[in-house]
Amino acid sequence: MKAAVVTEWGQTPRYTEFPEPQPGDGTVVATVEASALTNLTKALISGKHYASGELTLPAVAGVDGVARLEDGRRVYTGAVAPYGMMAERTLISTHAMLELPDGLDAVTAAAVPNPGMSAWAALQHAAAVAPGDHVLVLGATGVTGSLAVQLAKSVFGAGRVIVTGRDVARLRWLRTVGADEAMDLRDPEVHARIGALHAERPFDAVLDYLWGAPAASTLTALAAGHPAAHYHRTRFVQIGAMAGPAIELPAAILRGTGITMSGVGIGSVPPDVLARIRSEALPRLFDMVATGTIDLRTRTRPLAEVTDAWAAAEPSGTRVVLTP
Repeated sequence: MKAAVVTEWGQTPRYTEFPEPQPGDGTVVATVEASALTNLTKALISGKHYASGELTLPAVAGVDGVARLEDGRRVYTGAVAPYGMMAERTLISTHAMLELPDGLDAVTAAAVPNPGMSAWAALQHAAAVAPGDHVLVLGATGVTGSLAVQLAKSVFGAGRVIVTGRDVARLRWLRTVGADEAMDLRDPEVHARIGALHAERPFDAVLDYLWGAPAASTLTALAAGHPAAHYHRTRFVQIGAMAGPAIELPAAILRGTGITMSGVGIGSVPPDVLARIRSEALPRLFDMVATGTIDLRTRTRPLAEVTDAWAAAEPSGTRVVLTP
């Protein structure tokens, strides 16, 4: 069968032949209909992600996607390694799939889960956002960040949502879907503004999709705010590292403020929480995207173009979905 195959860490997948999957105890073969090209998928294949060690090469790329079972049912699922979802067929566990409604197209169903469940886990589990909370989103113009902004208001009832990013057009758009204020990270005054807002009314939660210099400067700005804000429990949630994998964090920032830090990713969300999000929140996310309640932009490309799609620069907030 044809698949997006990786034989070396850091290699761009090639569209080539890979052995057919064979069913086994608790696993079945399914026909793939769509798989999203996510940052997680790329990071795992790079060999530099903290979970890359769970994979062995050669392997097929694609963390999750939509597949059709032999009985005709369509499911959202992940694949059993070394098979991935970027293939004509894959091997899946009979215990790790969610049946999809008939009216939901495969591309949407493949695009929603990764950013949707990540944003939901960040807002509900790690940040514990409650009605009326003030939320800051660092790097809000990407796919997951923009979903988090929309969900913060529409589902979790955040009172005020402040966002930062570099795509000016996306920042303007975010003002129409839940952001109360949008700031360009290239503005030299952006972190002074964050500090001033924190002093006026402390942030209850910070969702960080950037890390690197923007996160370090934001933490410094929060710590430099009015002393009255120092005792406030600001829940800083680390989710992505698009701006760099490391920061310098003075110990005094944590000792001298009420900031708490946690992360959302593979290994940080308990299995029971993840299972509940998958079974309860994911159907709601599918419905919200399908009805236009929240916006998720997609671009469909054939699996045969995986090598080009892997390296292509897509507009901010657009999720590429590959179809066999």
